[in-house]
Amino acid sequence: MMAKYTLPVGPQHPALKEPESFWFKVEGEVIVDVDIRLGYNHRGIEKACESRNYIQCLYLIERICGICSHSHTTAFAQCVEEIAGLEIPARAKYIRVIVGELERLHSHLLWLGVAGHEIGFDTLFMYSWRDREAVLDLLELITGNRVNYAINTIGGVRRDIDGPKREQILSQLDLLADRAKFYADLVTTDSTCLARLENVAKFSAEQARAFGTVGPTARASGIDLDVRRDDPYAAYGEMPFKVIISDRGDLLGRAIVRLEEIGESIKILKYALQNLPDGPLTVKAPRKVPAGEAVSRYEAPRGEDIHYVRADGSDHPERVKVRAPTMANIYAIGESMKGSYVADIPIIIASIDPCFSCTDRMIKIVRQESGEARTMTWEELRQYGIRWYQQ
Repeated sequence: MMAKYTLPVGPQHPALKEPESFWFKVEGEVIVDVDIRLGYNHRGIEKACESRNYIQCLYLIERICGICSHSHTTAFAQCVEEIAGLEIPARAKYIRVIVGELERLHSHLLWLGVAGHEIGFDTLFMYSWRDREAVLDLLELITGNRVNYAINTIGGVRRDIDGPKREQILSQLDLLADRAKFYADLVTTDSTCLARLENVAKFSAEQARAFGTVGPTARASGIDLDVRRDDPYAAYGEMPFKVIISDRGDLLGRAIVRLEEIGESIKILKYALQNLPDGPLTVKAPRKVPAGEAVSRYEAPRGEDIHYVRADGSDHPERVKVRAPTMANIYAIGESMKGSYVADIPIIIASIDPCFSCTDRMIKIVRQESGEARTMTWEELRQYGIRWYQQ
């Protein structure tokens, strides 16, 4: 009879780039169940926004994630702009698209390197991160920063793209397109990649819908979903591009979707740069935002990023809520692990390109005298904090 035991992975583990806890139930080398325990990376950013003005909130929101920093600030800014009734200039919309698609290139190349590392293909890791450097150089050219770009403000953008910068970016895109084609051919033909990715952690379209997956994780299971096309924001309604879909549903499908999306991002970048409209970068935004609320959707590199902002008429938000794409994908990936091998755990987790600092939220758990655990309500947590400070 096969031995059954529980295998902990994390919160500190060589395969995890951020702290998170997974408890696997295994029979021999086969995974039969997984318990995912979030919450090791909570930083209180949502709550901190309530005591800062909207411009200061942008600084915090950008630090939810280093790789999706533009995604989060754009989603937040769009909420505030909707509540305030602001229509940002056309040039600002195009620049938001340009920085957003460069961020997608950055994210997908970074993911490719991490995926290569997790399957023992460190040459792929080094090559893809070399090309990622070229993308980071372009982001630095536009914004002055390589990771947190600080391009957004309420009412538009803070940096322009002049003629020389535009030509320099365009000159790099053809090289990146060639490299993306090389990686796509490599991943779909190399024996190491196929052995580690093909038919591993399969997830059907029905399962993907049931678990609410988003982004490349959903599209790799045949779900035709992309916020840029389905609910256009910024200038995406004017951009010609194809939504990449794969019906494979396995790790190879998730790799194919990301690699082909690099080519589509380059097409969007070329169109946006060649058709960049003239005009101002910002419109004047009020210091105090009228009372109201808004929800903003953004197609981040990992999938749909949702921000909710409620304003009370003051210069700071009453409530900020973020639903990052990893939150939508993490439990689906736990389900897809069942039946896979222990050796596949690192690459399966990496296949959704998880960002736990984007995802983690805090839930206060207390243990009653009966020994049962329960979740504190918000009012109970508030009263607990008052008593703690009084003591």
